[in-house]
Amino acid sequence: MVTTLITGTAVRAGLVSPSRIGAVINRNIGALRSGPSYWLVLVSGFFEPLLYLLSIGIGVGALVGDLTLRDGSVVSYAMFVAPAMLATSAMSGAMAETTFNFFFKMKYVRTFDAILATPVRPFEIALGELTWAIMRGSLYTAVFLMIMVAMGLASIGGALLAFPATILVGFAFGALGMAISSMLRGWQDFDILMTSQFALFLFSGTFAPISNYPTVFEVLIRITPLWHAVEMVRAITLGTIGWATLGHAAYLAGMMAIGLFFTGRRLEKVLLK
Repeated sequence: MVTTLITGTAVRAGLVSPSRIGAVINRNIGALRSGPSYWLVLVSGFFEPLLYLLSIGIGVGALVGDLTLRDGSVVSYAMFVAPAMLATSAMSGAMAETTFNFFFKMKYVRTFDAILATPVRPFEIALGELTWAIMRGSLYTAVFLMIMVAMGLASIGGALLAFPATILVGFAFGALGMAISSMLRGWQDFDILMTSQFALFLFSGTFAPISNYPTVFEVLIRITPLWHAVEMVRAITLGTIGWATLGHAAYLAGMMAIGLFFTGRRLEKVLLK
């Protein structure tokens, strides 16, 4: 994993300390003991993709019937939609933590200013916050995978292979979320972010093959990150892994590395000015 390589190199170079990253994570774990409100927010994030799966994947799927994919395989509509909801769940879990919560801690509560009064460095804050976001996203995807297996939408082997893929999705979107949050001016900018995230959710091959769209839209969709995440997770759960799957993983790993590097530089500029 790129994060492991980056972190390992930084640790050997003396740029980051695992104990200081752990301290940032422990601060977030401590926030869980602040009251039931945070737990409600944490649990509620799981239900959105599940409800989409039940309403569209199962409900609309009864009208749509089976789909024939480009490789010639025929799958039920629910099996087509479920991996997309899984990837979306990983994205939503990571981005919820690295957008709203990250921005609130940086801009209003000044949590990071207080942390920087300790030996913790900006890049260690970024790594700690990203790791915490992945822990939240992984909770959602683990439960979602168990539901997919129970409903016959994925095999146990496919679910075990898909879980690390969803962690990569969480890392990529978590790093992207922190990078964007470090540049937001105020809460009004979240309208743009939420609209963009919802557009990704609708048009990334989640509910229909992108070959159904006009060519120009299909090309645009192929550039977007959630499409790569959906295609990677779908290939794993449907057992159609190929070279394209590695390409999707490389795209997400590159996105994570760039986002993490950019966030570290932005935190240095914003918090140490």
